Amino acid sequence: MSSTRPRVGILGGTFNPIHLGHLRAAEEVVEALRLERMIFVPSASPPHKTHRASDPIAPAATRLEWVRIAIGDNPRFEVDPIEVERNGPSYSIDTLVEIGNRVAPSRPVFTIGQDAFIEIDSWREPERIFEIAHFAVITRPPVALLSLADWLPRCIAADAEPSPDGQFAQNRRTQNWIRLIDITALDISSSDVRRRIRAGLSVRYLLPPAVAEAVEKSGAYSGEGS
Repeated sequence: MSSTRPRVGILGGTFNPIHLGHLRAAEEVVEALRLERMIFVPSASPPHKTHRASDPIAPAATRLEWVRIAIGDNPRFEVDPIEVERNGPSYSIDTLVEIGNRVAPSRPVFTIGQDAFIEIDSWREPERIFEIAHFAVITRPPVALLSLADWLPRCIAADAEPSPDGQFAQNRRTQNWIRLIDITALDISSSDVRRRIRAGLSVRYLLPPAVAEAVEKSGAYSGEGS
């Protein structure tokens, strides 16, 4: 058991493509928890995502490069290619173990959206995930007004002790914590960005300009790769 203050956050995702909502959420979590850095981890083969010809997942190496472009001017952001370089599906437990070993004795802060957090029971080794990492659960109003106790995953519910205000819970066995982080509500989604690109609409102010240029040049969603 370690009481060392966490220094590193981990934000995984398909980033298909990365957009300003991802970046703003990471910035606010870093500030709220006073983290030294946030590590973006693009997934190579996400187990919970289905590749459809009508709505493709861009190649992993391409998405990795877009993340590099997006975070290049933020000294507190970095990208780790661990899942892109790993063979097979991208399981969060494997990534958390490896990065956790690097930053020990502190534990990483797994940064995750509320929707994904609720589904953790269906992930690989969910109980172990809660043992090796703290959690920053990203919420947007009015979700932030609800109590964490109302939607704790089954795998942690028995061990978690929620705070009176419902915004925090601690694992009684490991002392790891779960904290709700209320972030600025930017209504941006990767699926909407892809839809706009396929329709020939502008994605200006949804993606960082350099990322928008790279996405357009790639033709990943329009079928016009250069």
